[in-house]
Amino acid sequence: MCGLAGYLGHPVEPGAERPLLQRMIRALAHRGPDGCGFHVAPGMGLAHARLSIIDLASGDQPIHNPARTVWTVFNGEIFNFVELRAELQAQGHVFYTRSDTEVIVHLYDRYGDRFVEHLNGQFAIALWDLTRRRLVLARDRAGIRPLYWTRAGGTLWFASEPAALFAALPDRARLSTRGLLQAFSYWAPLDPDTAWEGVQSLPPGHLLAIGADGRQELSRYWDWTFPPAAQTRAACFSGIDQAVGELRERLVDAVRLQLRADVPVGAYLSGGLDSSGIAALVRGYTATPLRTFSVAFDQPEFDESPYQHAMVRHLGTEHSTLRVSMREIGEAFPRLVAHAASPVLRTAAVPLMLLADSVRAHGYKVVLTGEGADEVFGGYDLFKEAKVRRFWARQPGSALRPKLLSRLYGYLESSPAASPAFAAAFFGQGREHIDRAVFAHVPRWSTSQRAFAFLAPELRAQAAEWDALAFAESRLPGGILDWAPLARDQYVEAKTLLAGYLLAAQGDRAAMAGSVEGRYPFLDHTLIEFANRLPPSWKIHGLTEKHILRRALADLLPDRITRRTKQPYRAPDSASFFVGGRPLDYVEDLFSADSLRHSGLFDVDRTTRLFAKARAGRATGFADNQAFVGILSTLLLQRSPPGTAPGSYGAGARGSSRNSLPSVPSVST
Repeated sequence: MCGLAGYLGHPVEPGAERPLLQRMIRALAHRGPDGCGFHVAPGMGLAHARLSIIDLASGDQPIHNPARTVWTVFNGEIFNFVELRAELQAQGHVFYTRSDTEVIVHLYDRYGDRFVEHLNGQFAIALWDLTRRRLVLARDRAGIRPLYWTRAGGTLWFASEPAALFAALPDRARLSTRGLLQAFSYWAPLDPDTAWEGVQSLPPGHLLAIGADGRQELSRYWDWTFPPAAQTRAACFSGIDQAVGELRERLVDAVRLQLRADVPVGAYLSGGLDSSGIAALVRGYTATPLRTFSVAFDQPEFDESPYQHAMVRHLGTEHSTLRVSMREIGEAFPRLVAHAASPVLRTAAVPLMLLADSVRAHGYKVVLTGEGADEVFGGYDLFKEAKVRRFWARQPGSALRPKLLSRLYGYLESSPAASPAFAAAFFGQGREHIDRAVFAHVPRWSTSQRAFAFLAPELRAQAAEWDALAFAESRLPGGILDWAPLARDQYVEAKTLLAGYLLAAQGDRAAMAGSVEGRYPFLDHTLIEFANRLPPSWKIHGLTEKHILRRALADLLPDRITRRTKQPYRAPDSASFFVGGRPLDYVEDLFSADSLRHSGLFDVDRTTRLFAKARAGRATGFADNQAFVGILSTLLLQRSPPGTAPGSYGAGARGSSRNSLPSVPSVST
């Protein structure tokens, strides 16, 4: 894991390029604390901050081909580099390092832009082709590693995080109304949009080639695809038993690949099926010493430590638990927002950021996680909820069918399914969209969009004219309605919440804030392709989620883990920002009437009432909590954009806080 930055153009006078690159890469020091490297040539510059994991001695970047005509900086890992290197050497290629990075330049020499199709990994790549005078940017298939770019002053700029762009272009640190509306709908802007005006995110599975003349070509090399509904039961499966066996083999392969490192590799253990399964596969199929890490809470609604301890006893691992208090979440929240560089609607990423700090303090740089299994194998209540809602819609007058919803969301103290009348009203919304690809997501997005009520009048008027469902559909592939309903739901989830939030603020940014690399075996693209061919009933059997995954892992796990209903990882939200009814100092400052008026983004009276409600402990529902956290994170970003005010974001270590914030920049609409 690393950070990269650079430019294509002539942004400064000759001789000033390296200081410019140093300023950019310094903003990414948390991503690569083990060293930095640069390559400067007429009209382009590359910078790299290294977190050394493979080939510690000779793997410094940038890396070049033998002719020094192709140069690359790279963030992430190429897990199949051993096999690729052997193939390339058999074809006559000569290597000067043992790093996974070097296979990139050799593959490019042989295959051109199609080099990326050979990679199994999680990566963001910037590659300079001197002969053709073109820059190539590429991002991994699932969107695990970030890559941002923008144009300014006739130059194209790129970096792993917006902070590095703003270190060179502070005037570009302007929040985007378009991005804000998306974040308050889908929990994050949809690629290629971001929270920042004029800044784009390279979409997952895409490659962007830019010539020195400025012309660019964006191409997609991979996507989540599913067979038509009529062809879902693929002829290659003789039955579910055969598929279960093949799934086990593919999981073992993915885990073995992602354990490749020249440093110790740990694993997160949440107590759920997914992370427990990964840990069990490491223990059962490899010789890798297993060190596990967990986060725990004082509140029973969020705490999963009994299940974590059960797995620790079952596997016999050396284990560390980090217990995080609500106050620690509130104090560390500004730091998380700084790294996320986007509004967030939940606090759940904060404990994971603090856990990454703990992992690093224990001497580990790499952890495996269970993220991605829910998207790949149909694990979320949202998928089961949509199945019930479709069943209900076939007989909308039925009093029995909506009662199935009571089997969902049992882990919530304030479950929307607890009251039959409320459940019918809440889950009944959006039934008119049953034939649309976004049908499953209408209740979630509608709940998030209740935060629009707190926008300033001008922005609220813009939100009223914007159609979030149509906008999301405009990003979907043609033919998606030919897929099975669950496949549609999985695709939308993968392209919205997974790529935009779970792998970003709660994934890459939370881990890299502590200089830790997270790896995701369930997002191995060959495993995704396999799972996408499975019949929906093998994923959700009745209302049992991840049915085939449970079967594939059953003999490796205790029954209480295998049979446990999905409980999504969550953390206390608005309550984390108040201690004994008193707000943390920076929260009180940002929600003051003067600060809100100065911001211009939110309605002062309505937002002040929301603040009072949260202070009194009455913001208990999803909508109020998401609105409060979303508003707070947006105000933090507006007041102190990443890369422009070092050190202004609060808690840099567990238990510390900061109470003053700098002045407000402009917001672009």
